[in-house]
Amino acid sequence: MNKQVIKNERLHEEFIKIKHPSGLTILLYPMKGYSSAYALFGTNFGSVDTTFKTNKDDDFIEVPEGVAHFLEHKLFENEDGDAFSLFASTGASANAYTSFDRTCYLFSTTDNFEKSLESLLSFVQSPYFTKETIEKEQGIIGQEIRMYDDNPGWRVFFNLLDALYVNHPVKIDIAGTVESISKIDDQVLYRCYNTFYNLNNMVLSIAGNIAVDTVMSVVEKSIKPCEELTIETKEVDEPKEIARAQSEQKLEVAVPLFNIGFKENPCKGKELVKNQVVAEILLEIIAGEGSDFYRKMYDEGLINSTFGTEVMNGRGYFCEIFAGESRKPHEVFENLKAEIGSIKQKGIESQEFERVRKLLYGRYVRGFNNVEGVANSLVLAHFTGTEIYDTIEAVANVSLNEVNEYLKNSLNPANCAISVINPL
Repeated sequence: MNKQVIKNERLHEEFIKIKHPSGLTILLYPMKGYSSAYALFGTNFGSVDTTFKTNKDDDFIEVPEGVAHFLEHKLFENEDGDAFSLFASTGASANAYTSFDRTCYLFSTTDNFEKSLESLLSFVQSPYFTKETIEKEQGIIGQEIRMYDDNPGWRVFFNLLDALYVNHPVKIDIAGTVESISKIDDQVLYRCYNTFYNLNNMVLSIAGNIAVDTVMSVVEKSIKPCEELTIETKEVDEPKEIARAQSEQKLEVAVPLFNIGFKENPCKGKELVKNQVVAEILLEIIAGEGSDFYRKMYDEGLINSTFGTEVMNGRGYFCEIFAGESRKPHEVFENLKAEIGSIKQKGIESQEFERVRKLLYGRYVRGFNNVEGVANSLVLAHFTGTEIYDTIEAVANVSLNEVNEYLKNSLNPANCAISVINPL
């Protein structure tokens, strides 16, 4: 068993990384003085992973869109009933989520940690699929998909991704479509489970009030052996150009919703962390609450307090998003492009850069006080091939020159799109 203690001198913090003989990576972050513990059992399998092969396969296979999310739902169901019942006796709060890049099963508790961890490891390692239960789930998830089709906040976001991306599956709803999930059967589910739920592709992340010896004792008696497996997902041939510059839809909203997105080149590892930090600094300078643009748009009534920004990235995609409500969303769009053009000409000033860098640094430092945030950050960092402290180091060490250089080559008006949900 390979055990490392990974420290950060800047924060005087540390966590434990264990590579278990089963292939499972275990990340433990004991936090003194905290009463709760938060655990995640995750797999490097998300909605974008629809074409893959293992070292045992001659060629890639393709599975229906939405299978990762479908599998997440189905794992909560076992021969004895519902996995949630396992946590009923412990008092833990259990849940799960599927994102573009990963699927995680989790619980939060202040008591009965050991029993809750046993339950988590047990149900995720006990798949049970039948024709009848799959057909029932197709109906349930089909209703969920239709519900989200009428959700303005969900639609404005995915309509933007559909405008930005030509081929990448990030443009497809995480749950898939009613048509795609109708193609899912037990063979598809078992194939995906046996591939992606192999322990070599998984991580157990726990933060908060925990004892390392207790965790390892539960792991030793709960983890089932598995064969070594390597997985390759097919890279998508995604052009630099966007699919289209505009998307409009009408739904039941009082005020139009908008998402404005700028498509960037995807990246990996440490470069991904650095570009994330640089992009976050830029978005704060351009359109944060302390910016000239925000105050001007707010004073003119073009935006309100719902306005915000986000940097979104993952395997094969990277974009910056500006979102909010406005009665004149296209005017906001034009003003934003003009503001970015003006800042590109002038460059970022040293004083403004330092103000925002310190703001971002404080935000990330505060994140280490949140048990849930720490456990999730450990998983995200692991699946991107980095460590949890890489982001704080990137914020501490980023230079003004790096931000200005990124600004020159990004936020291109030719590679941006607007998605608007208008009132009926």
